[in-house]
Amino acid sequence: MSYKERILRADLHTPCYILDEEKLIANGRILKGVQDRTGCKILLAQKAFSNYDLYPVIAPFLAGTEASGLYEARLGAEMMSGKETHVFCAAYREDEFEELLRYAGHIVFNSPSQLKKFGARAKAAGKEIGLRINPECSTQEGHEIYDPCAEGSRLGTTLSQWEEQMTEELAEMLDGLHFHTLCEQDSDALETTLDAVEERFGKYLHGMKWLNMGGGHHITREDYDIERLERCILRMRDRYNLQIYLEPGEAVALNAGYLLTEVLDTLKNGETNIAILDMSAACHTPDVIEMPYRPPLYNSGGAGELAVTYRLGGPTCLAGDIVGDYSFNMPLEEGDRLLFEDMAIYSTCKNNTFNGMPLPYIYKLTVAGEFELLAAFGYEDFRCRLGSKL
Repeated sequence: MSYKERILRADLHTPCYILDEEKLIANGRILKGVQDRTGCKILLAQKAFSNYDLYPVIAPFLAGTEASGLYEARLGAEMMSGKETHVFCAAYREDEFEELLRYAGHIVFNSPSQLKKFGARAKAAGKEIGLRINPECSTQEGHEIYDPCAEGSRLGTTLSQWEEQMTEELAEMLDGLHFHTLCEQDSDALETTLDAVEERFGKYLHGMKWLNMGGGHHITREDYDIERLERCILRMRDRYNLQIYLEPGEAVALNAGYLLTEVLDTLKNGETNIAILDMSAACHTPDVIEMPYRPPLYNSGGAGELAVTYRLGGPTCLAGDIVGDYSFNMPLEEGDRLLFEDMAIYSTCKNNTFNGMPLPYIYKLTVAGEFELLAAFGYEDFRCRLGSKL
């Protein structure tokens, strides 16, 4: 029996996420290989995967964590202690900055004005200081919401903004530069982006200590061009004498998780077969709607490929709470279990309790093949977000 069949038959509360320890280790070994061969440092972008119970599994393969604000910085510092903690935020809060300095060793600012406001304090606290740049080089198609180089982007300092606002005093505070322009892309997109980075900001890289190439690198995808990635890393490392950082989130946990769900009801509207699941796209896999994204489903095909096609949706009142159309060899029945794949990323860290939907339990599938319950949620987890606990 395959391990996916074992998951379907296991006595697990649904809906639930299952995090695959063995797959995380396999991804980690790939990332460790890139670091060993190039001298770069790879950080976990916690915005994609922040299940800290698994940090001891992935920590041996990583240099540390990347955060998008105070809470993620604290989580990384506390749960992956002894490793580097980096943070970037589009704008830092005055009332949080002193606490942030306790956790982050590298602080990246989004604009010269933020650097001017907070940079001296961070420098005095012994922190490494960076500025996010915008090379104005879009390499994405179809995912404008995730394109930091789109026209009018709020993310990163363009060359014209640098030339207008950066003073010599501000520039002297910088230890490194940071850019993040990719989303689920191969290394050819990075190569194109580096041409733009060098064209616009190459003269400022001389004298810097490091360059952070951000995330969006799908390094652990089966067809990813790792050799090209390593050439890109070595190109910037050797040309400018820089420590290179990468901060992927998806690559760390790609294909390392599942969402187990149960069919609550089946119905038909015209020619459309419908199955209502106990999971919700809107609540439990929000990227399905936001991206949009069609997650792989074990033992299924695309619409019309197999004997019978169903539109799979959640139980909420949102008409668009739809995962997608999938086909099966046999009709679905109430109580059938389905297993969505690639559910470790952007799921547990983005889920919500819209409509009072319970949050899925979280299990770990150990290397030994055992299921370990990590977290169970109930009414109090819904209630405590909405008002007083008194």
